[in-house]
Amino acid sequence: MRRGWLACALFPLSLVFRVMSAARRTAYRLGMARSTRMPVPIIVVGNIFVGGTGKTPFTIWLVQQLRRAGYVPGVISRGYGAHHDNLQEVDAQSSPATVGDEPLLIAHRARCPVVVGRNRVAAAQTLLARHPEVNLIVSDDGLQHYALQRDVEIVLCDERGNGNGWTLPAGPLREPASRRRDFTIVNGEHQPAGLQQPVFRMQLAGDQAQRLSAPSQTVALQELPAMAGVSQPRIVAAAGIGNPARFFAMLRNAGLDIAEMPLPDHFAFSENPFAQIPADIILVTEKDAVKCMQLDTLRNDPRLWVVPVTARLDGALAERIVEKVRGRPTA
Repeated sequence: MRRGWLACALFPLSLVFRVMSAARRTAYRLGMARSTRMPVPIIVVGNIFVGGTGKTPFTIWLVQQLRRAGYVPGVISRGYGAHHDNLQEVDAQSSPATVGDEPLLIAHRARCPVVVGRNRVAAAQTLLARHPEVNLIVSDDGLQHYALQRDVEIVLCDERGNGNGWTLPAGPLREPASRRRDFTIVNGEHQPAGLQQPVFRMQLAGDQAQRLSAPSQTVALQELPAMAGVSQPRIVAAAGIGNPARFFAMLRNAGLDIAEMPLPDHFAFSENPFAQIPADIILVTEKDAVKCMQLDTLRNDPRLWVVPVTARLDGALAERIVEKVRGRPTA
């Protein structure tokens, strides 16, 4: 565990941050700050490590598993990148700039009601009012929103684990690594040391690509170079996600020779970043694709292909989550 001079210099501030976080948690636990219990179970999916850890594909997987178990799930989310704090339901006509890219992707892939808003309690109440058939809510990235009582907490991380083990600003953690949770999910091949049990491993798999301008046209990744119509196609992979390296590694593992184009997380695509790129094929993530669809020059660019990914986890995890949800106290 490496801790450089800058982290050590910021450690006193990290202690202040940690004390303030602990005081806030304690205030909610002791009833000094108001928290609300919903009439349906609440599952919170989040991370204490700053940055992308795979919450969106996991949330999609979880919704699908809960539906198979007989639940009618809905999702609430902050909606990163949303331009206002109003509560809003996500639908096919929603703009990523209004509701956020990840909620839009969840609504599309999980096919469940999704409501976004900074106030998670109000978002949950709105979701239940508009969709009374929903009998379980998944809160996307809401670990620190203690005003909403929860029945299951799931913390995601990747191979970076807990980093240097310190909280902000000396380290990458929003809360101490010792923070309680019900399950820990590791997105990656290797399990880092020091994680709270029980730990389950998640793999993100993608083996096909869809042409953005013609979604019905799909092809296996290994066969994608032949779609360029040239003997040695130039393939660029672009990713505006928290950990672009993971997307690039997946494509290389599929046998593709790519040039990397990392973009900032939640890149807005308000302009076309590919206009001057000399590429025959450009691969993007689903999260980026929902924003590319908003711009005509991107939506109609035949070079753009989307690579959907699917979360793969041990089926025993879904069973344990359902078991814990069914044991919740009555609201």
